[in-house]
Amino acid sequence: MIRVLLVDDQPLIRSGFRALLDLEDDIEVVAEAADGAEGLALVRKHLPDVVLIDIQMPFVDGIEATRAIAADPALAGVHVVMLTNYGMDEYVLDALRAGAAGFLVKDIVPEDFLHAVRVAARGDALLAPTITRKLIDRYVTQPPATRVGSGLDELTGREREAVTLVAHGLSNDEIAGRMVISPSTAKTHINRAMAKLHARDRAQLVVLAYESGLVIPRNP
Repeated sequence: MIRVLLVDDQPLIRSGFRALLDLEDDIEVVAEAADGAEGLALVRKHLPDVVLIDIQMPFVDGIEATRAIAADPALAGVHVVMLTNYGMDEYVLDALRAGAAGFLVKDIVPEDFLHAVRVAARGDALLAPTITRKLIDRYVTQPPATRVGSGLDELTGREREAVTLVAHGLSNDEIAGRMVISPSTAKTHINRAMAKLHARDRAQLVVLAYESGLVIPRNP
């Protein structure tokens, strides 16, 4: 059973998402919150698998709440998915840096929404190749002022290769095909790289790959 917490200051949005989730046999909504502070308290109380949280809210916004969740070792199994009205807006990159596993636009079709919840619960990043392309474009036009410390020297050559392919939006199966290894071995390389780089999930791994300079975006 996938346990979900909804955090959004708009009751209509929460009720709409809850109505969809309640129809699924493998998903349970454990609680709802109207702001980030209340959401944080409920995350610690219920330890959900997935938190769907709005980026912009009064008091404590989604990014601040996500940062607090990512910083708490007791919440390591909680996967945060940001909700936004505008797709790749100015807040999305900050959300990924804060520790979000990905993001969804609120007008997403129901089938894609339910699929995304299940993907997040597995610990996979909600970064389709098109979204990764937008992230790359953002780094091309607005590269980070300074490179972050990353621990890249600790990665093996194969781990570096796997991280590079993750940063280009490839799935485990696609990475396995490109590296001529099994999908389980590809996943092992990625998981080890995440541990060495202290990346919470694949979404953060993508951000780290660009901010560390491991992957250099090319101008279109």
